Amino acid sequence: MDLVTLTEDIVKSLVVDVDAVSVKEFPTEEENTILIQVIVAESDMGRVIGKAGKCANAIRTLVQASSALKDNKYVKIDIDKF
Repeated sequence: MDLVTLTEDIVKSLVVDVDAVSVKEFPTEEENTILIQVIVAESDMGRVIGKAGKCANAIRTLVQASSALKDNKYVKIDIDKF
């Protein structure tokens, strides 16, 4: 499974406004790094980030583990709102 698709599936399972979720991959200056930007509705930010950032860290951990199995690249995930 593609890392962007995996991230999108995880985030969409957490939010109420599924149509507002946007997940895109952007190039970075570092060769071994992938940047994934997640945009959600403002009302869903708390659900995606979680208490003390635990949910966001769990998403990062899952995507990083998937990357370790495939590309072995470092994954950065930025979560933002509309």
